[in-house]
Amino acid sequence: MLLRMYLRWAERHRFPTEILDQQEGEQAGLKSVTVAVNGRRAYGWLRAERGVHRLVRISPFDSQNRRQTTFALVEVLPEADEDVEIELDWDQIRVDTFRSQGAGGQHVNKTDSAVRLTHLPTGIVAQSQNERSQTQNKEMAIKVLKARLLERQLEEKEAAVRALKGEHVEAGWGNQIRSYVLHPYQMVKDLRTSVETGNTAAVLDGDLDAFMQAELERVIGDEPGAT
Repeated sequence: MLLRMYLRWAERHRFPTEILDQQEGEQAGLKSVTVAVNGRRAYGWLRAERGVHRLVRISPFDSQNRRQTTFALVEVLPEADEDVEIELDWDQIRVDTFRSQGAGGQHVNKTDSAVRLTHLPTGIVAQSQNERSQTQNKEMAIKVLKARLLERQLEEKEAAVRALKGEHVEAGWGNQIRSYVLHPYQMVKDLRTSVETGNTAAVLDGDLDAFMQAELERVIGDEPGAT
């Protein structure tokens, strides 16, 4: 549902998208998915979506129609341009190959074309399995790994600024940033800005600009020297 929501948001803004990697859930849905979004200020807008999203609904996979609460983590990474200094030390990177589970016909299923890169010092993992060849998947995984390392650098700088301001920094799956409640009532509420709406269908169809705008304004207002 979240994947469709963000793809529809990108479509509204005419931002091209490409699914780089997708892992199916054990029973249903998706375990994880990596999507590239290209467009002017796409990263700036989507940064407002980083965090844990909470969904409350009647599970379509439960024969007893019980209410279910699920969580999904959204990460937003900048694409590392060629001129950005992100050096990869291959002595610190483990390269694993495995059979792709994605689309692509018989070729990807019969060869170890999928590639997973693990940055050992940080534990950061990047993988790609949707390209046709192992070489293409490795190139895409390198691109994603550089993006994750760049985002880590940005987060470390932000954490240092927050520490100087005396704010407590909580990492991990602590508190969700937004709740999507579809049962017993209809409401989407952002817990950072208190922006909410009862039009859940529009939000899940990609109408996210009000939430993004409010969060960006909140972040700007918290920056040193902001008025």
